[in-house]
Amino acid sequence: MAALHLRGIGLPDAEPIELWIVDGLISFEPVSGAETIVESGWITPGLVDAHCHVGIRYGGGGGETVDGLLEQAKTERDAGVLLLRDAGSPVDTRFIDERLDLPRIIRAGQHIAAPKRYIPGLPVDLDDESQLPAEVVRQARAGDGWVKLVGDWIDRSVGDLAPLWSDEILVEAIAAAHAEGAKVTAHVFAEDALPGLINAGIDCIEHGTGLTDATIESMVAHGTALVPTLINIATFPEIADSATRYPIYAAHMRDLHARRHQTIGAAHEAGIPIYAGTDAGGSIRHGRIADEIAELEVAGLTAHQALGASWDARSWLSAQGIEEGAPADLVVYSEDPRGNSDVLAKPARVILRGTPVSG
Repeated sequence: MAALHLRGIGLPDAEPIELWIVDGLISFEPVSGAETIVESGWITPGLVDAHCHVGIRYGGGGGETVDGLLEQAKTERDAGVLLLRDAGSPVDTRFIDERLDLPRIIRAGQHIAAPKRYIPGLPVDLDDESQLPAEVVRQARAGDGWVKLVGDWIDRSVGDLAPLWSDEILVEAIAAAHAEGAKVTAHVFAEDALPGLINAGIDCIEHGTGLTDATIESMVAHGTALVPTLINIATFPEIADSATRYPIYAAHMRDLHARRHQTIGAAHEAGIPIYAGTDAGGSIRHGRIADEIAELEVAGLTAHQALGASWDARSWLSAQGIEEGAPADLVVYSEDPRGNSDVLAKPARVILRGTPVSG
C-alpha cells in the first residue's frame, strides 16, 4: 500500500496538522514519495455514534436482513461515523468485523428486558428478575465489553413508565457484569428507575430525560456517563399521540420532551460526561450524527463541545484518535464543521483503516 499524505487544520486542537499514512497507520514522520490526497481542509478523528443499532429494521423493529444491515453500516461510514457502539441488536453482526471498508462496531449484545416491557423482537425477555445476573454474564460474553438493560418502559398495568428491576437485583447484576470485565448501560426515559441503576454502579445511562437535580448529582458522584440521543427524544410527542389508551403515560412523555434540552443542559453543566449517539435503527434513520450534534448545541454545549461529544467517545471506548501509530480513521471537511451541521453531514473525504473510501 502506497503511503498517503494529508495536511490541513486538525481537530480537536484546531491547529495546522500534517500527517502520513503508512500501512494503514498514522505517522507524523515525513515519507518520501507519499501521495498527497489532502492539501487543505479540516481533519478530524473518525466520528463515533455512541448509541447505534446496526441490525434493527427501520420502521418496524425486529432484525434486519444481511443486505439491510450492511447498508446501515455503509450509511454511517459515508456520514463520517467510523466507530459505532451498537447498543443492542437482535442479530449477529460479527461478520462485519471482516469488512475493512465498514466501521468498527463495539457491541452490547442483545437488550435484556421483561416480557411485554420493550419493543417486540428485540430483547431477551426474562420471566423472573432472578435470572438477570446470569443473563448479564451471557450477554457480556457475547458482546464487546458492554451489556444493555432496559431500565424502564411502559407498564400497562399502571399506565405509565415504570422500572423493570428491583434495586437489589441491579446491584447483583451489574456486579456480575463488572466481574466479566464488561460495562453496563440502560435505556431509561423516566425518573423512577434512575436512582437504583446509578447507585448499583451502572456505567452509562441512555436517553436520561427523567434526570433530576438529585440524580444528576448522583451521576456526577458515581462517574456515570450519559448518551442523550436527542433526535430520538424528539419523537416523544408522536409516541404520546399514539398512546390514546394511556393518558398518564402520554402526558409524561410530552413533559419529558418539553424539558429535554434543559435536562441535558443541566447534566452537562454539572460535569456529567456526555457522548453523541443517535439511536439509529428502528424509528431513527442511520447517518444522522450531524443532527444529534446540532441538538447537543441546542442543549447548551458549545459547537466545539458538541462535536467533541463524538470524538471524545473514542477514548471513552478505548479507541485511538489522531496520534502516532493509531489506525488512520479520519474524516476531512472542506470547512470547519463545528457549528455547521450542513458541512458536518457531508464529509469531503472519509479514510477508513488508511484507505480512502469516499471523496
